[in-house]
Amino acid sequence: MKVNRLKKSYRKTNVLNWLKGIIILIFIFTITILVYIYAYSHPFSIFPIKNVLVDGNKHLSDEEIVELAGIKTNESLIKISNKEISRTLLESPWIKSVSIRKKFPDTLFLAVEEVEPLALLDVNGYLFLVDDRGRFLEEFKDNPIPFLPVITGDPFKEKEGFSEALKLARLMNDKGFSSERDCIEIIIKKPHELTVRVDGTVIKIGAGTYEDKLTRFIEIEEEVKRRGITVDYIDLRFANKAVVKPINKQG
Repeated sequence: MKVNRLKKSYRKTNVLNWLKGIIILIFIFTITILVYIYAYSHPFSIFPIKNVLVDGNKHLSDEEIVELAGIKTNESLIKISNKEISRTLLESPWIKSVSIRKKFPDTLFLAVEEVEPLALLDVNGYLFLVDDRGRFLEEFKDNPIPFLPVITGDPFKEKEGFSEALKLARLMNDKGFSSERDCIEIIIKKPHELTVRVDGTVIKIGAGTYEDKLTRFIEIEEEVKRRGITVDYIDLRFANKAVVKPINKQG
């Protein structure tokens, strides 16, 4: 009898604990729902955003990113949607990826990864920063950036030539060639006619095997300087061969 009473008491205690747990969960759920309802009907009154911390940006300012995200002063931290902010920011050609974190009661963290500009594109005298896929980042109205190659021509008329120019610019940047030169201009033409002007020296480079061609150019450039030859152009379009055309001096 005593054992049965103990079992019944144990079961009763378990049931009561279970009911208490359910009641607590319902209470928490109800409070949460009420808080969200209140936050959405009074967006500027509960957990207002007082700090927006931005990390990872080099080209866009903190203020520009906050403006792009559409975050309003004192907007409720509960109300804003991480998914919506990410979608809005990723519409910018400068933004590659976004990570968002809320820290209650009043702080929003935005970590962004920006697209790196590959080159300057000169279209009829208008300069645009472009990425490695040829997407326009923004119009560039200041002085050219010294360490970026300038691609000149119409990318819409010469799509294949533009694609090859991007490959060449990418290699030049990756190998540090761009940062070592004062001026690099890649002229968009048919791929086999692709031409580069490096610090005044014209190079007929053609398409493909760019790393090998740049290595040959550096070797030829050193030899030309050593001999004091004034060059009209250097033709590197042929495998394992280079043609150096000097400027004929008359008189």
